[in-house]
Amino acid sequence: MAVRINPSILSADFVNLEPDLHAIASADFVHVDVMDNHFVPNLTFGPEVGGRIQDVSPIPLDVRLMVDDPDRWAPGYAVLGAFSVTFHAEAAADAVALARKLRDIGSRAGIAVKPGTAIEPFLDLLSEFDQVLVMTVEPGFGGQSFMHETMPKLTVLSDAVSRSGLDVWLQVDGGINQDTIGIAAEAGANTFVAGSSVFGSVDRAAQIDVLRAAAASHSHQ
Repeated sequence: MAVRINPSILSADFVNLEPDLHAIASADFVHVDVMDNHFVPNLTFGPEVGGRIQDVSPIPLDVRLMVDDPDRWAPGYAVLGAFSVTFHAEAAADAVALARKLRDIGSRAGIAVKPGTAIEPFLDLLSEFDQVLVMTVEPGFGGQSFMHETMPKLTVLSDAVSRSGLDVWLQVDGGINQDTIGIAAEAGANTFVAGSSVFGSVDRAAQIDVLRAAAASHSHQ
């Protein structure tokens, strides 16, 4: 199984983003958390900063929108050139139409679900998405503890993707470190967002290697 490590710049130094981006150049993607202080109680940045991150990042962007009205805002990040754009199921007016628009522009389309959101309504729609993000914390702030109770949802999703034969990446975000990444990998995740566990390390590249090896050793695929 291909293991993807996507460090979240939510834990980076916002005043020194460019050097922090280059410090994670060995990762697969940089995870860019866009928050509007409405859908979640935190505020990060918008398209202008996202565009500059796209300009200077040595690796592709995995953008995740924690915003109201993603139907309006998400396509702009695809236009900026983000490799993947993920929006929250709870906020989208028409998730399928939005995913199709993102694909039409040229990005992979992802859908995210909060810990309390059931995954079953989306199982028959998997062909519409390139990535499904199962949140392993409540969205909004970095540094939270991994929620083990979200793993059955991930297992159900992994089984559905396997049966479908589709190339849908299964992502987890929240509390991912060398102790929890194996748990998520065993449940079927193959794409891992890690914030504080990467940016809190002196040697970011070495920590990325540790996470990648831990995920690969626990993968059942």
